[in-house]
Amino acid sequence: MAFDLIRIVSRDSPMALAQVERVRAELAALHPGVTTEVLPVKTTGDKWMGDLSQVEGKGAFTKEVDAALLAGEADLAVHCVKDVPADRPLPAGTVFAAFLKRDDIRDALIHPGGLTLDELPAGTRIGTSSVRRVAQLAASHPHLECVPIRGNANKRLEKLAAGEADALLLAVAGLERIGRPEIITEILSTEAMMPPIGAGVLALQCREGDTELIDLVSGLGDRGAYRETQAERMLLHVLQGHCNSPIAGFARVERGGELSLRACVFSPDGKTMLNAHEWAGRLDPATLGTSVAVALLRQGAREVIDSIPH
Repeated sequence: MAFDLIRIVSRDSPMALAQVERVRAELAALHPGVTTEVLPVKTTGDKWMGDLSQVEGKGAFTKEVDAALLAGEADLAVHCVKDVPADRPLPAGTVFAAFLKRDDIRDALIHPGGLTLDELPAGTRIGTSSVRRVAQLAASHPHLECVPIRGNANKRLEKLAAGEADALLLAVAGLERIGRPEIITEILSTEAMMPPIGAGVLALQCREGDTELIDLVSGLGDRGAYRETQAERMLLHVLQGHCNSPIAGFARVERGGELSLRACVFSPDGKTMLNAHEWAGRLDPATLGTSVAVALLRQGAREVIDSIPH
């Protein structure tokens, strides 16, 4: 075994570090002789509590992690796929070596009074900074008010407790990763709240030339997660969505192995909602992603995305 030690770089949030522990455990099970150490870095996105579009948007959560990998300070980076920009290629010299088995892609409502989304009275303040959630709530529950709230999940829960919002929307997978699933009031169906592209998937990123390491960690990859992620990221790439674009969607490998992709583009006020849903048939995942993106572009997605400042 050429690798005795693998240095893993990640965001330093509690959730990101919990994700790294999952990777370490899976690596240890697959390659018992390899030891791992963690290099936590604070990213621009974690330091900045304002509007993400002012700090390069989504790349805000990956830039410092990428830099550590490229500088040779670490060998392997762990990312949430939903945080990795798809409107531009991965940093030159890096590749995804594996996508781990997908976690829950749904969103959860947390309401201290135990009410479901449909039971919340008019004027209830929902804490979220996600343009995707804001647009969908504006369309489905216009009587609710969205208030901006940022920070890692624990920080958001503290802000909820402090009364900055009456309820929160958070990812189910994230709450499970930090060991807080018991606070979920209601898990929303993907029909009620469509997830972000890449939801629930962890990606392992390596330097291109580290072929031995790529071979080593590729054993952690899940074929279904790979196919779903390829379709979703190609959709986002063709749409050229930025961090302020309310784009949502998810691919799904059905039991028979058939792949489908459903996606929506919203205007921020929820008044425009473009929908497309296709099955791959004989198409490979990337071609399916392209096809669904083209269907949305035919409906006017470009105008909707370009009309949003970023």
